[in-house]
Amino acid sequence: MTTEQTSSPPRTGVGIAASGLGQRVRGGRQILDDISLAIAPGHLVAIIGASGAGKTTLLELLAGVRRPTAGTVTVDGTTAAGAIGFVPQDDIIHRELPLARTLRHAARLRLAPGTAPAEAAHRVAEVLTELRLTERAAVPVGLLSGGERKRASIAVELLARPGVFFLDEPTSGLDPAIAVETLRVLRTLADTGTTVVLTTHQITDVDHCDQVVVLTRHGRLAFAGTPAAAREFFDLRSLAEVHPRLDEASHPAEWPDRFAAYRQAGPPAPAIGGGERATPPPRRVGRLRQWAVLTARNAEIVVRNRLTLAILLGSPLLVLGMFALLFRPGAFEPTRPSPTVTVMILFWIAFGGFFFGLTYGLLQICTELPILRRERLTGVRPLPYLMGKVAVLLPLLALVDLALLGVLRGIDRLPPVDGTAFAALYATLLLSSAAALTLGLLCSAAVSDAAQATLLLPMLCFPQVLFVGAILPVPAMAVGGQWLSFAMSNRWAFEGLGHTAGVERLWRDGGSPLGPPLLATYGDSFSRPVWVNWLVLGGFTALFLAAAWAVLLRRDTRGAT
Repeated sequence: MTTEQTSSPPRTGVGIAASGLGQRVRGGRQILDDISLAIAPGHLVAIIGASGAGKTTLLELLAGVRRPTAGTVTVDGTTAAGAIGFVPQDDIIHRELPLARTLRHAARLRLAPGTAPAEAAHRVAEVLTELRLTERAAVPVGLLSGGERKRASIAVELLARPGVFFLDEPTSGLDPAIAVETLRVLRTLADTGTTVVLTTHQITDVDHCDQVVVLTRHGRLAFAGTPAAAREFFDLRSLAEVHPRLDEASHPAEWPDRFAAYRQAGPPAPAIGGGERATPPPRRVGRLRQWAVLTARNAEIVVRNRLTLAILLGSPLLVLGMFALLFRPGAFEPTRPSPTVTVMILFWIAFGGFFFGLTYGLLQICTELPILRRERLTGVRPLPYLMGKVAVLLPLLALVDLALLGVLRGIDRLPPVDGTAFAALYATLLLSSAAALTLGLLCSAAVSDAAQATLLLPMLCFPQVLFVGAILPVPAMAVGGQWLSFAMSNRWAFEGLGHTAGVERLWRDGGSPLGPPLLATYGDSFSRPVWVNWLVLGGFTALFLAAAWAVLLRRDTRGAT
């Protein structure tokens, strides 16, 4: 890139070259424009610029996290990226797990298939020692200091021994002493052959680096070279004054044009890769193993987070208590049934299963998007990820649904059915919960944070109350409401429960004057065989799961938002 680079001793590692990089966002706004630079192997490189200059975008383009709208990025002279490490500003590790357990799960996802457990454990111990975290191995990540958490995120990426490391604002918000320690770790990585590229607002970080990349406010390249050459180029004693110097330009292209002339007058930039092709990335862990690892990790996270576990299991108990207080016993008594009460009992049971499933799934993905985004780069596939969520949450829902029906039956809030009919009621409720769980996962995949997911909760629940057919029977609805009711999974659970409970026979033969008119209003709502309702609920489950998978894939193709 500059004269200083060519005099540096050759290093091992991964070289990166960018040619004509450009990036636009929706609306046509240009974030980056015509960025061409070369990063030598084994160098520590800082990207600096004012807020909004496109530092993070450039980092993500170089790392392959985003796809550029113009230009190319080559690694070791090829467009096939090898193993990379990427540490965003957000924590990319679960806070609930002890540090060593977090690294062991990460090792099972990142290390090559067939890696022996002893070898993976040895690699975890090596990384902990390398980053001076051995004494904190048993501490939950959430209790680590800010600097320790940053090093823990680096540790996750070091497990696979990447040839190049990308870090977004690694010293942001850290105590000065901790920031220096973090830079010392990165300096050591570069000295041992790993190429390290970071963005920073702290100009003092540049003094630890081999190269600095300076961006203008308009996303243009103002300089790329050694810190000493940058001070000479901008005629500054300290690079802390570089932003005011850039702002003094009479037009946006002034400094990019000066640098283009400066680069043309100097020696050519060194070739990246020396004609050798990058080492191909290691074989990915298979889908089945990914599912097993992610399931085990999810289960451990749930178990270790006692508050979350208490909410998951405690909220159904609270709802059950309200049901017991709300509905009197004997509503399904054949000699004196209460048709309107039976409708409400069946509906609220169906809605309870829907609500439990929806709330279990709604916060599962949006709260760990930075983690998922990074793990997708290491080869984690969306389907094993989603099925890992289902494998942990569905058994909890099965336990909750069974307890709900069992207690209601024990306190005489359900019809006196035999074991086969009770099993059918349970199957209907569990399928309803499964459909709602996958709907929650779909919505969680589509939003960006927990606040958005929380706002969706009432919007998803109200239609499942109004258009199910309990408050107003489906045949009595307007035509638009009747069509909309087909899309309500809760409708099919409600009607399936009513069929198994025998409400048609109960209302017709029970002697209540309300029974026959109410039955006529509902038409054939409860006449379908229960397997039809099961088939519809299973279809909703598969549809929502497939849609969640598609949304996660689309997020990958769009890149960061």
